[in-house]
Amino acid sequence: MSADSDIARKRGLAVPIPLTILTGFLGAGKTTLLNRLLKDPALAETAVIINEFGEIGLDHLLVEYVGDSMVLLQSGCLCCTLRGDLVDALETLLRDLDNRRCTFRRVLLETTGLADPAPVLHTAMAHPYLLMRYRLDGVVTVVDAVNGQATLDAHPEAVKQAAVADRIVLTKTDLADAGQCDGIVARLRALNPAAPVVDAAKGEASPARLLNCGLYDPERKIPAVKKWLVAEAYASSLDHHHHHHDKNRHDRHDANISAFAIATDAAIPAGTLEMFLELLRAQYGPNLLRVKGVVKLTEMPDTPVVVHGVQHIFHPTARLEAWPDEDHRTRLVFITRDLEERKVRDLFDAFIGAAAPDRPDRAALVDNPLVPFGGVDR
Repeated sequence: MSADSDIARKRGLAVPIPLTILTGFLGAGKTTLLNRLLKDPALAETAVIINEFGEIGLDHLLVEYVGDSMVLLQSGCLCCTLRGDLVDALETLLRDLDNRRCTFRRVLLETTGLADPAPVLHTAMAHPYLLMRYRLDGVVTVVDAVNGQATLDAHPEAVKQAAVADRIVLTKTDLADAGQCDGIVARLRALNPAAPVVDAAKGEASPARLLNCGLYDPERKIPAVKKWLVAEAYASSLDHHHHHHDKNRHDRHDANISAFAIATDAAIPAGTLEMFLELLRAQYGPNLLRVKGVVKLTEMPDTPVVVHGVQHIFHPTARLEAWPDEDHRTRLVFITRDLEERKVRDLFDAFIGAAAPDRPDRAALVDNPLVPFGGVDR
């Protein structure tokens, strides 16, 4: 159980409701995917929030209006048309759930095609009440195999949508040639090595593959740290990443994105972790597309804490009851934009005091005005 669930139980609230964010660029096929998902019994008790109501073809799914902001879909799902604020929509759903006006066990939010997913993630991570009642289950990004390369070349938002995803759904592979498919898959793997790419045309985009990709595994009732972090994917992507960019000079937006992981056996004092995260956020907030990790604390090495940030917003650190597997190392994974891996590593080393093995002669962080000369007192 996560710390959030403990708090919820003590306050007599239900276990947090999983929230899945469905994003992807205009025309990528989000609505088609959503329609298909909603026909699956696995999504029977789902509330759907759509924030581009009226522009897309969900109308044929709608049966009756339940209220000003709620409609009932044929599939038995509730649909919230997001005319107002996302916070309002999420709070309305909770109110209706608590008053037994409706029932749902998960929420699926489809963002508009031009949207930067970060503000949506911020809403789920920073609002004190929503934080207690919902848990981010994952970001699913839809990419079109035919137009995907051109979209990524032209729109930095599309690159960001792919970079922050937990799962990527590739659509229209049946209309693309083999070269197009291979090219877009290679590019997506370089941008986001940890996110599995599933092929919608082959029927791979099933609820089982797309849902429950967050930290908490509802089946096993324990945190699935390994599945959530996929830290090992970052190591193998490194060579591929550099090679990929030499070949594709045109993908200028991609070249600004870095994906890497930091791991250490050393336990970290809680205060040091807090200072590191605070400084990271203060100095590089806008550049941190996604930060995920599990940390071994000096004070309580047997109960690790979970770190999750999107840009300058960090989820309050949650404590796990125990390490879920044999790997008791601190592992942090980063997806950054316009921020070199070296800068993050140097900052981490300055706090944690681990010499970087590949740069034995590295100087203290003299060029970093926020770190006292010679590193941080430990």
